[in-house]
Amino acid sequence: MHNLEDTICAQATPPGEGGIAILRMSGPRAGEILGKVFLPAGGALVPRMLTYGRVMDGDKTADEAMAVLMPGPRSYTRQDVAEIHCHGSQALCSRILRILLRYGARPAEPGEFTYRAFALGRIDLSQAEAVMRMIRADSERAMHSAVRQMEGGVSSFIKAAREDIIAMLAALSAAIDFPDEVEEVETRDALLTRCRELEERLRTSIDPRSGRMEDEGLRVALCGRPNAGKSSLLNALLGEDRAIVTAIPGTTRDAIEARTQIDGYPVILTDTAGLRATGDEVERIGIERARKALAQADVRLLIIDGSAPLAADDLALAKEVQPHLIVISKEDLPQAFPTGALEAVLPGIPAVSVCALSGEGLAQLRSALAAFAMPEAGETAVLTQARHAEAATRACAALRDAVASLQDGFETDVAAIDLSAALDALGEITGETMSERVIDEVFARFCVGK
Repeated sequence: MHNLEDTICAQATPPGEGGIAILRMSGPRAGEILGKVFLPAGGALVPRMLTYGRVMDGDKTADEAMAVLMPGPRSYTRQDVAEIHCHGSQALCSRILRILLRYGARPAEPGEFTYRAFALGRIDLSQAEAVMRMIRADSERAMHSAVRQMEGGVSSFIKAAREDIIAMLAALSAAIDFPDEVEEVETRDALLTRCRELEERLRTSIDPRSGRMEDEGLRVALCGRPNAGKSSLLNALLGEDRAIVTAIPGTTRDAIEARTQIDGYPVILTDTAGLRATGDEVERIGIERARKALAQADVRLLIIDGSAPLAADDLALAKEVQPHLIVISKEDLPQAFPTGALEAVLPGIPAVSVCALSGEGLAQLRSALAAFAMPEAGETAVLTQARHAEAATRACAALRDAVASLQDGFETDVAAIDLSAALDALGEITGETMSERVIDEVFARFCVGK
């Protein structure tokens, strides 16, 4: 992918105006180049110590700054890494980067610093992906998951699974090479048990839904008849006036999307147009978009006006929408029907009564939504990223093939082929058997400077 002998440089902080910007270098000449452009105030730059001084552009001062040199292999990339902490002017950052380029560095490509950490063995591919997840995390849950992945939660799990497969391959090899010394029937029986156990362990560890919830958010669509209280509920859940609320039916014409957090989980709330038959062209388009949002939602909330009698239209809408949760709105007004009336006609669908104006019932609603965001496989779900889940699913299929081969009496080397396929599939997760093309794709999603 990249020439590891180059010394690369990039801005590690987001571009724009700020108090501080960090410019980073990595490579064999990082220390040498830093020595040419940075003049320490005390006359010497001590490794791993942030030092005050001046960035020099020839014989002119470009900036007063701080700098640090971190010699490899005890650095992020396992190479010499140097950083300049300068004032956060984008014009200044561009000027200092040009100075670094003049002395022999080249611009880093997206993700190239983390690629070097991967290529030089400091982290594996799953940990490299976790770095980008951490940078992009916009919820506590996503950050917690990324930290676990960076600390090797995925790596250690996959390493143990691959070691089990390697041990099984060794047993098969012994049975093939030394048939007089190794009892084949005993080997088959032991391998059948081990293959089944490993396949079960892998299968229960896969939960891509959880990973999508952590990284993208739980999609919640608010639907119901016009003036049921959808927009008021959206505003109450957000704690701000995001949607226009009036007494005029059909005020919401388009799907309104907003992000929030509930119990540390990212949630995307979508307020939709009231669902009803209409001759208004604009409202009709809004209703079509509402139905599209409902089709894409993880959770469909049906809002029913609790101050109006339960109508046939509400029941017909419930049948059409198939809601996961019913919200009875306007609890501050006299209720026109008891909650139990819904259970009689819509059995099995939980209902929560709320008042968007006073906030009554919102805590219960948030708890109910958080329950939908909970991982389906609980704490056993180690493989939550789509790429990891797909590779582990292929490994499970290969293990099942190995079981079938052993049960059907095929030659043991047939099962060895299946086990090798499972081993390779799991190796893709950590990068041990990954193609260069896929590795390039993983790091291409990184930002420059990381």
